[in-house]
Amino acid sequence: MTARRPFTMFAAAIFLLIALAHLYRVIVGFDVSVAGTHISQSVSWIALLFTGLLATMLFREARR
Repeated sequence: MTARRPFTMFAAAIFLLIALAHLYRVIVGFDVSVAGTHISQSVSWIALLFTGLLATMLFREARR
């Protein structure tokens, strides 16, 4: 049934990879800076929740 919605599965997989990258950053605790500005760990927590929720919703949509 997923053959009917390949883009949805692809998008869900990408969001899952991004969520896993944020989870890795939270666990390991390395610093990230963009243009000299330090990005705090709380940004990764928020992004982890957001991308994880999007991935879950897209995987559920692809199964319909």
